[in-house]
Amino acid sequence: MRFTVDPGIRTPVFQQLCDQVVGSVREGLLLPGTRLPTVRRLAADLGVAANTVAKAYRQLEAEGHVETRGRNGTVVLAPPGSGAGAELDAAAARFVREARSGGLGLEEAVGVLRARW
Repeated sequence: MRFTVDPGIRTPVFQQLCDQVVGSVREGLLLPGTRLPTVRRLAADLGVAANTVAKAYRQLEAEGHVETRGRNGTVVLAPPGSGAGAELDAAAARFVREARSGGLGLEEAVGVLRARW
């Protein structure tokens, strides 16, 4: 999997990386158990600060998309909620449709969820 970033767009670089990982998992391009590049390697490949990649990996881990296993690196997990059943998945799909139709971005939608949590 090759990652790219566009510093010329409004989306922060760390979020671009998060979006690419999540999208690649959803599309089946990144399978559970796949090891991601090290923070330093990916930062060097993309020409960005290591802290930027580390922030993306921390965000992905907090959301349950990856797991950092120390010296064994950061690996992709099965999609969050994949074992929760069809009802939860359908509710999430409805929420995403409603949030998008209401003009919310991802961060705002997460904020709505956080407020209800």
